[in-house]
Amino acid sequence: MAKIICHIDVNSAFLSWSAAYRVHVLGDALDLREIPSAVCGDPESRHGIILAKSAPAKLYGVKTGEPLFQARQKCPQLVVVAPDYALYVENSRRFIAILREVAPLVEQYSIDEAYCDLSGTEKLYGDPLQTAVRIKDRIRDELGFTVNVGVSCNKLLAKMASDFEKPDRVHTLFPAEIAEKLWPLPVRELFLVGPATERKLQAMGITTIGQLAQADPAHLRARLHKHGELIWNFANGRADDELAAETALNKGYGNSVTTAVDIVDRQTAHKVLLSLSETVGMRMRRDAQRGSCISVQIRSNAFRNVSRQMQLPQPTDATLEIYHAACRVFDDLWDGRTPLRLLGVQMSGVSREAPRQGSLFEPDAYERLARSDAAIDSIRARFGESAIMRASFLQTDGVGPMAGGLSKARRSGVTKPVPPEEDEASAEFWAGSAGLLPGEEEG
Repeated sequence: MAKIICHIDVNSAFLSWSAAYRVHVLGDALDLREIPSAVCGDPESRHGIILAKSAPAKLYGVKTGEPLFQARQKCPQLVVVAPDYALYVENSRRFIAILREVAPLVEQYSIDEAYCDLSGTEKLYGDPLQTAVRIKDRIRDELGFTVNVGVSCNKLLAKMASDFEKPDRVHTLFPAEIAEKLWPLPVRELFLVGPATERKLQAMGITTIGQLAQADPAHLRARLHKHGELIWNFANGRADDELAAETALNKGYGNSVTTAVDIVDRQTAHKVLLSLSETVGMRMRRDAQRGSCISVQIRSNAFRNVSRQMQLPQPTDATLEIYHAACRVFDDLWDGRTPLRLLGVQMSGVSREAPRQGSLFEPDAYERLARSDAAIDSIRARFGESAIMRASFLQTDGVGPMAGGLSKARRSGVTKPVPPEEDEASAEFWAGSAGLLPGEEEG
């Protein structure tokens, strides 16, 4: 029996959810979706990144991920609203709940995207295409926002189909339709082809998905390595990934923060690294994962990005071990003169089975750290993240505990409004199109 996979994508999710709440709950007469508008962070805290924009704003050239001042240069009358992550989490839960009522298997891909497997439901619901239309209409009528639905035989083609004409549409992209619907598109429209890969493909004379599909896979592999073979298969509609009912564990854990003022001294930088290590370590322990490689990213006040990584002698999830390793990498990376506006910490090489070898000199050092971290995690889970903190964060210097790209609302899953705490890194993560895709390199 042929598979029927749907990809459901909320149209301009953050803006749509904010607009629907204002219209249907607060009773506003003005719909943000019908005027040039955007969801954006606080520019006074240097978090002024466009997270989502309306269709009228897009006509002015406003882009997700760009600074607010650039968006206002393009569209001076742009209406800007603050993000409300608790509202977004609640809307995401509600739309996923509808999908779970209809489909026997649902995989949530992100806060505003999900896959449904409708294979074998024809006798229950009838034509799968009509079922997709009913899902789309039900979300619009019950929740007040629109979605696009892509229908195909695998996840890749379903996702590509959902990106066709928007909003509030259902599109198909089955293998017989690839040449007509997929191949004429620019190569950058293909999943996992980011700016860096696009430039490399253009240097090879490949500008469309069709040209990529007809290229020599051996040549692509020689130039782009394994990623070249992967996107060649994607261009030909080949993907064998199955839907996962449970969310897969992360392959890495990272966090970054744009500071309110430039960092000009090593002591402040180390304090920010400790704050980031707190959130990274907490997330790793929550998933029972340990990492064996740490990398640190810095961004200067001239927006120049530099990063460096180091292999750890032992895999770890301990906050202090992550922090001390991050400081060593940072001290080798930063010249001490260039003002910094962003710091990031990432752990990779993660595994649940990562073994640790005991130390001859401090045989119980890691166990002491593990017990301490477990106690801190337990207190924060029960009484809130502010219930316990390291004494160094008591100083009023603008650096607090648990900083970084994941806001408190998203870490805790609370459903009441909280002050937005996003930064540029979280904007890239949530907006999707602003960040680098897997396999891409900045610059």
